[in-house]
Amino acid sequence: MSDGLVVVDKPAGWSSHDVVARSRRLYGTRKVGHAGTLDPMATGVLVLGVGRGTKLLTFLVGADKAYTATIRLGQATVTDDAEGEVTATGDVAGIDRPALATAVARLTGDIQQVPSAVSAIKVKGERSYARVRAGQDVDLPARAVTVSRFDLLDVREASVTGPDGGTTVLDVDVEVEVSSGTYVRALARDLGEDLGSHGHLTALRRSRVGGLTLDHSHTLDALTALRDGGAEPADLPMTPLAEAARAALVHREITAEQARSLGFGQRIPSALPGREEPVGAFAPDGSLIAVLDESRPTARAHVVFAPASS
Repeated sequence: MSDGLVVVDKPAGWSSHDVVARSRRLYGTRKVGHAGTLDPMATGVLVLGVGRGTKLLTFLVGADKAYTATIRLGQATVTDDAEGEVTATGDVAGIDRPALATAVARLTGDIQQVPSAVSAIKVKGERSYARVRAGQDVDLPARAVTVSRFDLLDVREASVTGPDGGTTVLDVDVEVEVSSGTYVRALARDLGEDLGSHGHLTALRRSRVGGLTLDHSHTLDALTALRDGGAEPADLPMTPLAEAARAALVHREITAEQARSLGFGQRIPSALPGREEPVGAFAPDGSLIAVLDESRPTARAHVVFAPASS
């Protein structure tokens, strides 16, 4: 069995679990996981770990992410996206590009964000979205997130049918780069509220997770066509462990002696003591040996990648 990462361009209508299930059949192993859920409505980068590649997923979940999205101003929905019922409409008259730019600026940088009520956050042991679907009111606390880029691309006026008949809305195309844990749906909701109206997300495409982008991705249709054409699981596209770790993590080169020490569960000196991010450690032959914690003068291994069994 091969080990590494596969970047799938998730199609709309598929859950992340659906993609994992299909990939397990395609790659011929149960050992497949993903690094961060995408809603069924969303498309784009879904990073899968195969074999020992699943050990890297923990360090990708916290990576920053980039998206393109369309925000509809003038309507609120119960889910903060197009999959939910419209619950309110608001006036968009007077919302021009300068007003949008000012509101976007207020939602850029280090901000406090209240997650969408239909998120997977647990409330007293139960997912928040399950409580909402059961008719319960959910009041989630705000959390610190970082929106490092929030760019306006295009603004279009449209007419749609709402609960009270026809209504005028604004569709706003944006690009965002955000820290892990940021909800783009909540940005859409908050942008509408900041402008004295309402907002929800009508389209979302993830273009990057850490250093892994759509350029690394494959569609499920393309992978399925390869298998249907006679390709074996080991012949399917996959980013090898070492290449994946170099793309996704800060990395350092270590000596053969240090590689042996890590293999025996020992610590080695930190290259840059005090850094918080996980560090990929590579042997002289280029192989990935471990992912390190260098927060202290001596580095310990979060995980060691032993040679694959033959």
